[in-house]
Amino acid sequence: MPNLLILGGTQEAAELARHLTGETDWRIITSLAGRTRNPSELPGEVRIGGFGGSSGLAQYLKDQSINLLVDATHPFALRMPGHAERAADLAGVPRIKLLRPPWQAESEDRWIPVPSLQQAAQVLPRDCKAFLTTGRQELEPFAQRRDVAFLVRLVDTPEQALPLARYSVIAQRGPFRSQEEQELLRKHEIACLVSKNSGGSASYPKIEAARALALPVIMVERPPIPPGALARSVTEALDWIGEIIR
Repeated sequence: MPNLLILGGTQEAAELARHLTGETDWRIITSLAGRTRNPSELPGEVRIGGFGGSSGLAQYLKDQSINLLVDATHPFALRMPGHAERAADLAGVPRIKLLRPPWQAESEDRWIPVPSLQQAAQVLPRDCKAFLTTGRQELEPFAQRRDVAFLVRLVDTPEQALPLARYSVIAQRGPFRSQEEQELLRKHEIACLVSKNSGGSASYPKIEAARALALPVIMVERPPIPPGALARSVTEALDWIGEIIR
């Protein structure tokens, strides 16, 4: 019976786990980083926490007799894709990166593309109120913008003060709806959005809402795609898995 490890935390990872546990008798393990206090329920086995770098992950692959590794971490995960690539090589385990396509700007969008969060903080208009949806771990670049008021959306209510001079917090978990996002932006008098180009449908309504309200979106571009096998959808990942395990 094959053993498959999914590096998760995304909708695609959950969808892949649901499909494989429903259609096969394989051992399916989903690994979560543990940043979210109450993650959504997942089928199969769930592991929470880090591995200790690429060598630790390689050892885990060997110890658990993993046959396939699917890296379905967030498009902006910086360390884990590299760890997964090196660990798979060390352990001799086939690996694929499951990476949903980025959003594409439409004619009515007012996107300001930037290569990093640091650049996003620099180009924010002076004295505006900005909707910030980059995640709790990535607020530090905005700490110096004391002239900007932020509405910060997080999955969990923060246990400590955020490193921002002026802010308010809303704790919400997607998926969201376009009309609700418009109402949120109007209620808080938002003048600008900051978003990573994560792709997918769960958080896209904020982009639709900004388009409808003619608000600028400072869009942080994705990091480079790791080398190796790549799937742009769960279907493509399943096809690859089927080719490896016949």
